[in-house]
Amino acid sequence: MTAPKPRADIAPNTLDYETEPLVKATGFREYDARWLLEKEINLLGIQALGLALGTYVHEIGVQPRIVVGHDFRSYSLSVKQALSLGLVQAGCEVLDVGLAVSPMAYFAQFDLDAPCVAMVTASHNENGWTGVKMGARRPLTFGPEEMGRLRDITLNGEGVERPGGRLTRVEGVRERYIADCAARATVTRSLKVVAACGNGTAGAFAPEALRRMGVEVVELDTALDWTFPKYNPNPEDHGMLQDMAAAVRAHGADLCFGFDGDGDRCGVVDDQGEEIYADKIGLMLARDLSRVHANATFVVDVKSTGLYATDPVLQANGARTVYWKTGHSYIKRKTAELGALAGFEKSGHFFFNEPLGRGYDDALVAAANVLGLLERNPGRRLSELRAELPVAHTSLTMSPHCADEVKYQVLERVVRAYEALAADGGSILGRSIKEVITVNGARVHLEDGSWVLVRASSNKPELVVVVESTRSEDDMRALFHQEVKPRLAAYPEVGAYNQEI
Repeated sequence: MTAPKPRADIAPNTLDYETEPLVKATGFREYDARWLLEKEINLLGIQALGLALGTYVHEIGVQPRIVVGHDFRSYSLSVKQALSLGLVQAGCEVLDVGLAVSPMAYFAQFDLDAPCVAMVTASHNENGWTGVKMGARRPLTFGPEEMGRLRDITLNGEGVERPGGRLTRVEGVRERYIADCAARATVTRSLKVVAACGNGTAGAFAPEALRRMGVEVVELDTALDWTFPKYNPNPEDHGMLQDMAAAVRAHGADLCFGFDGDGDRCGVVDDQGEEIYADKIGLMLARDLSRVHANATFVVDVKSTGLYATDPVLQANGARTVYWKTGHSYIKRKTAELGALAGFEKSGHFFFNEPLGRGYDDALVAAANVLGLLERNPGRRLSELRAELPVAHTSLTMSPHCADEVKYQVLERVVRAYEALAADGGSILGRSIKEVITVNGARVHLEDGSWVLVRASSNKPELVVVVESTRSEDDMRALFHQEVKPRLAAYPEVGAYNQEI
């Protein structure tokens, strides 16, 4: 029996809304799915998505055994139940691990010997959003090809009901997950660590895991509260970073870890209350790990600092760095494909392969590796290790609004404009263009090592802007205010920024 074909034009509080699936095509992103619940998808639409996902699993010949979990939002449990119903309709064995951070669901794939996962989470998106992170070949999650096929099955009503589906609630995964994370660091030096969770799901996991690693924990907004009374838990958010810095100073802490809403991203503030962007933390880790693991390969996203390519310590240790497309699925896949020791994303996704991790992004495993860095450098503070890095002034990640329906067309025009500028021998703020990397938007490298990046967000109706200067903070701001912002302002489709430097 096949599924009804979803519609995109159903309004809430109508008969059709209660009897037919609503699914808007824009929710199928490059490597996960995200919608505004009720406005862009209803629970019947979620059920249709589950049926389509189960159908796809059968289609690719993978064992239809799938872990499901949900984050701490008021509606996530209902969304998970609707998704699970669709998966059972498709003949899948559904293993419900309950409330989870995304990496706990990924861990459960190994713990329960299940090849597939569907984690209900909107990550750091605002309340009102829901979504699903999916995979069928652990530790990888879906990329564009898989998401494209899933979209077609869902929207065309190609989901197929099969017998044999069942749902089992699995207990004990949280405890085993926390124990597994805690075992990845054994801290013998005295460290006071702030755990900032923004009232998101990580609050139910991070403090306990960190304490088991051997550090004193100061809890900051760890109580679960799906209203997010202060801000969305997002370690790239300026407000959250300010709170993290203030907590470090107030408590005399050695560092602060900030966790996003579904616990797969980690932000770091050092003992001086200075934020260290994830790509710089990655560079510090790469320097340290390359001493232990000779000739290691690292993967970083195109939003990350250019210092990986020029760092003398990495060069001396024979390390190789590969820049790749931004997005947790892309970096995860490239890290696995190359057999890299680790992958780092500026947004705070960290990927560690064995012996450091299982290849998926996990904020607690990232925290364990940062604590391992400090353990291997006794007597050194994080700020001291940061000060040893070559100088580069990198901006916050800034995102101007741009509708999903037009953002890729706008980006294509921006890329062409930068390519033409480079071909014509043009310059930016008096510096010639060395190259334009177009693997993911346009990353424009200048003769002094500075660069600007414009790309499309993979999960929200936004463009993404990052700039880096090798000269100064003022020059970094000039690259944004005198180059990128005016350039994007020429496009009427580009709206207000979520934050600016």
